[in-house]
Amino acid sequence: MNLYERYVLPRLIDLAMRTKATQAERARAIPLAAGTVLEVGIGSGLNLPFYGSAVERHYGVDPRRELWTLARKRIERAPCPVEFIQASAERIPMGDGSIDTVVMTWTLCSIPDVGRALLEMKRVLKPGGQLIVIEHGLAPDPRIVTWQERLNPA
Repeated sequence: MNLYERYVLPRLIDLAMRTKATQAERARAIPLAAGTVLEVGIGSGLNLPFYGSAVERHYGVDPRRELWTLARKRIERAPCPVEFIQASAERIPMGDGSIDTVVMTWTLCSIPDVGRALLEMKRVLKPGGQLIVIEHGLAPDPRIVTWQERLNPA
């Protein structure tokens, strides 16, 4: 990893993702998380201030420790315990059905094998668990839905 990737890029990502628009999306979606939460691509912890009291435990997965270093102050002020797991989304080191809510915000574009990552998220979600996703681009139905709704549409 070169100097740019190690020191400059993490700060640029953190800065770029702190806009009013991204904050508004976080404020709308992140408070829906509950129980044991897995945040895929926790990065610099920009979602942490938006979690509510319904979150009992928070695990943040990210392969880049450089972004995690930027999250220290946000972790100290988080409303629940936060544990960083340095891993990729394609290989989440957690048990089957161990997570109530998976959160992923603006992350898919940085995951090399999106299909595998989505299967991993499905694997760790409890039956009836929810997947909260905010991504780049527009969806035909921009609702926040649970994973269960996607598996069993009405």
